[in-house]
Amino acid sequence: TPYVKGGKIGLFGGAGVGKTVLIQEMIMRVAKLHDGVSVFAGVGERTREGNDLIDEMTESGVLEKTALVFGQMDEPPGTRLRVALSALTMAEYFRDVQKQDVLLFIDNIFRFT
Repeated sequence: TPYVKGGKIGLFGGAGVGKTVLIQEMIMRVAKLHDGVSVFAGVGERTREGNDLIDEMTESGVLEKTALVFGQMDEPPGTRLRVALSALTMAEYFRDVQKQDVLLFIDNIFRFT
């Protein structure tokens, strides 16, 4: 099923089922097929996960079309809140000022609340 422009979706699943792989595929398609930009907020991410994501985006050639914001797991709730809000501000800038299609990811929304 295609995702509707301007809509919202949720990807839910246990650890190791491929959510990050799907996210990376969507980021690649937005960058390469739609000349859009993606914003990824890693709320409460492990350092290793962030480094792996950056490496994979570099290899696939989409890093230049992606803005990344990370807050580590051991940081206080206020920091995690700011990570998601910073990503939202970036997405709004790309949409409103640069007039680009934007794909916004917040991973993991449960660590945000």
